Amino acid sequence: MPHPTLAAVTARIQARSENSRGRYLEHIAKARKAGPTRSGMSCTNLAHAFAAAPANDKLVLREQRKPNIAIVSAYNDMLSAHKPFEAFPAILKKAAAEAGGVAQFAGGVPAMCDGVTQGMAGMELSLFSRDVIAMATAIALSHDVFDATLCLGICDKIVPGLVMGALQFGHLPTIFVPGGPMTTGLANDDKAKIRQQYAKGEVGREVLLEAESRAYHGEGTCTFYGTANSNQMLMEVMGLHLPGAAFINPHTELRDALTAEAARRVLQLVSTGEHYTPIGEIVDEKAIVNAIVGLVATGGSTNHTMHIVAMARAAGVLIDWSDFSELSAVVPLLAKVYPNGRADVNHFHAAGGMGYLIRELLDAGLLHEDVKTVAGDGLRHYAAEPSLAGGKLHWIPAPATPADDSVLRPAANPFSADGGLKLLEGNLGRSVIKISAVKAEHRKVVAPAIVFDHQDDVIAAFKRDELRKNFVAVVRFQGPNANGMPELHKLTPILGVLQDEGYSVALVTDGRMSGASGKVPAAIHVSPEALAGGVIGKVRDGDIVELDAEAGTLRLLVDAAELAGRVVPLTDLSGNEYGTGRELFGLFRRNASSAEEGASPLL
Repeated sequence: MPHPTLAAVTARIQARSENSRGRYLEHIAKARKAGPTRSGMSCTNLAHAFAAAPANDKLVLREQRKPNIAIVSAYNDMLSAHKPFEAFPAILKKAAAEAGGVAQFAGGVPAMCDGVTQGMAGMELSLFSRDVIAMATAIALSHDVFDATLCLGICDKIVPGLVMGALQFGHLPTIFVPGGPMTTGLANDDKAKIRQQYAKGEVGREVLLEAESRAYHGEGTCTFYGTANSNQMLMEVMGLHLPGAAFINPHTELRDALTAEAARRVLQLVSTGEHYTPIGEIVDEKAIVNAIVGLVATGGSTNHTMHIVAMARAAGVLIDWSDFSELSAVVPLLAKVYPNGRADVNHFHAAGGMGYLIRELLDAGLLHEDVKTVAGDGLRHYAAEPSLAGGKLHWIPAPATPADDSVLRPAANPFSADGGLKLLEGNLGRSVIKISAVKAEHRKVVAPAIVFDHQDDVIAAFKRDELRKNFVAVVRFQGPNANGMPELHKLTPILGVLQDEGYSVALVTDGRMSGASGKVPAAIHVSPEALAGGVIGKVRDGDIVELDAEAGTLRLLVDAAELAGRVVPLTDLSGNEYGTGRELFGLFRRNASSAEEGASPLL
């Protein structure tokens, strides 16, 4: 039986989404074709579609009987997570041909890396890129010659963008094909220690660069549990991966077998077969609730308080932060993966991984089992892990007990009774905070505000030794309308240093802190943002701010009459490389909404 809160939140979402979801389902029902999609095309259109195809594929496409798979990929050879995708199209095309279909590379989407752009001007384009990816995915599928889709993407904005784009062609079966994490490098605790030593001036750049190079050392996703690996968890718990596909390392026999199987399986889901399963029917209210549960049960990225909202809207499902908060209050924390623990995702996978986690949540009534997935009806398909025997892929039950209970726990003995993702409300607005890595003694901070309009100003104040005291850093004009809502991850090491020195510190911002949100309490995504007239823009140096993560409050302790008389100051945002005033950013700014609405649901 579903947990009462799971059932109640789901019912509320279904009622809220009745009209929008109904319109969406009507849209995809009309788009479904009785036979292969290309069979209704004119000769001229069809000839263009297969002109460059190999001879055998050309014959198959010309006869218009067998299904055609679109490959949409985020491959590039600079970024470690996406480099493995270089070899995937050949594997997928071969598997599709052997299974009686054809696969064509339909289009590429951009894949930028927050690890490269962190703290740089390019970070202003980070959230913007999600919507570019969504549009690029839809453009790749717009040729209307495809019967199914394989999406190759893994990192922060890429997977949400691919989902949003694929849902515009929600009548097509779609499987997400991950590349897997890189093997374990420098321990996360050691990496964090050297970052703090560098922030304090105790080690130089060469020491820092050597440590970072040992942590990020090869192909695959970064191994900490940030947004990229949270994406992979979500695709699994939503039923869009093959079971257990998320955390298999690149360039292994099992990884290649799962990649080939994705092509074979998606051909079984097309409209001309017996198991037609379009992505628009998989991503429904229950799948979205399962996504939120998976996020909070694993201490996943706070970025998904925006991305899940935007993905849901693309399927006509309407959710908000209250839904996250209510589910987080009853879903236990079952995983401890850095930055919420010492282990990385390879350790998590070895301890039992997604199969164990999903089975525990299902058995506790905290996931909806009665959902459609690419593996078949029912999420119980995902309480398993892939294995090779005699070169053949099969699935075995997830382990009965975790191999390491410092990384993964049963629902009956969790790390904490709740998921650690909280909604904060008060006269400063609404925001979210992740407290799974914040010690209990740091979860309430009452201190004077120091107001900044740029993260570099915080760093400069730290270097001037002006921050060794109790304070709340209020970093404003960082929302989607102001400068694209960049992550403020550069602030983590210095605020961590100050907290370690015994000061009571916190961050309040209308910007983001990413999946790497750590041990310092951070009220992020404050909405309304400063540029939209939010109260965060009215905070003055010395005002007392109260952040209470346990009580779920975020308050500015200023007389209401005085606060009403204050105005949000004009600020010069001309220094933003891509933000206010730049035409490149104009589309995003014109369509940007609040963080709670998914930041910019263009589709």
